[in-house]
Amino acid sequence: MKREAKLLLEKAIDSLVLAIEFFNRPYDRGRVSSTLILLDHSFEMFMKAAILHRGGRIRQKHEKETIGFDACVRRSLTDGTIKYLTEEQALVLQTINGLRDAAQHHLLDISEGQLYVHVQSGVTLFRDLLKSVFGQDLACRLPKRVLPVSTSPPTDLATLFDAEVEEIKGLLQPGRRRRIEAMARLRPLAILDATILGEKGQPSEGDLRRIGKELTQGKPWAVVFQGVAAVEITADGTGPSLSLRLSKKEGIPIHLVPEGTPGASVVAVRRVNELGFYNMGAKELAEKVGLTVPKLIAVVDHSRLRDNPEYYKEFRIGSQLHKRYSQKAIEAIKKVLETESVDEIWAKRKKART
Repeated sequence: MKREAKLLLEKAIDSLVLAIEFFNRPYDRGRVSSTLILLDHSFEMFMKAAILHRGGRIRQKHEKETIGFDACVRRSLTDGTIKYLTEEQALVLQTINGLRDAAQHHLLDISEGQLYVHVQSGVTLFRDLLKSVFGQDLACRLPKRVLPVSTSPPTDLATLFDAEVEEIKGLLQPGRRRRIEAMARLRPLAILDATILGEKGQPSEGDLRRIGKELTQGKPWAVVFQGVAAVEITADGTGPSLSLRLSKKEGIPIHLVPEGTPGASVVAVRRVNELGFYNMGAKELAEKVGLTVPKLIAVVDHSRLRDNPEYYKEFRIGSQLHKRYSQKAIEAIKKVLETESVDEIWAKRKKART
């Protein structure tokens, strides 16, 4: 290994160990910011070591400074001779970098559950990359006592966001005068969502106010945070051997954002607004076609409308199952009623149940 790459890798591991140490501290002064800053630094040093190790450069020609975090991610993801990152791994790196930026430069109130997810998934990613790039086992580079731990590690983003949103809505109740705290609590959620969707930088105060208003008005968080709804936590093992990875849900693509795109990060999940496409419940659809809900369901069952994904889809948000119809279902229902009477369909349904 080249000497410069070796020294950078040592710095990366030093910062990782310190990030884990701060995470495990029994008191909170400076804990969150220090953990995120050091975790972010460990990955920047690792990427520079990996780029050098694979024959790349970490300085532009005639430049005094080395390349920054985003440039490291892009080279590690796209340079044919250097490439070792996947798009999903790049999403984890971008999220950690965005949270570090907020913690270092402004206010960030991140819950213990969220912090654990990001630290544990970060350690998992560092371990995976150390093995794939340098052929080294992370367990051999850490003191045996070093380990991120949590008394109740979350392994489901939907459940985590359910709890977060309820806390934020409570802070935003009229008369509580907790808006600043609510905005700080919203910020890590907004950063994660924006990062997944490929937006670089911090959410504005206007963005946070809009998100808070939508949540307090009862809009489902999966509609407000469409990026988060497109990814999930995958877990391997239990206890001390637990590995967490943030990964896209099956069928949802990740794409490379063109270099130089203003305000954009390196990779992003394509915007998927499925709840915008399937935007009606049974009551709304019944009103559109002029039926009662029971008669609408009879027509839907009779025509097997729910078998066609053009018209119907079910979404599980947290513990709640939502049954949704698309606008295309309106024309499908009307077409059925052009040839068959709703009263005849209703009578057949009643007869079948007797």
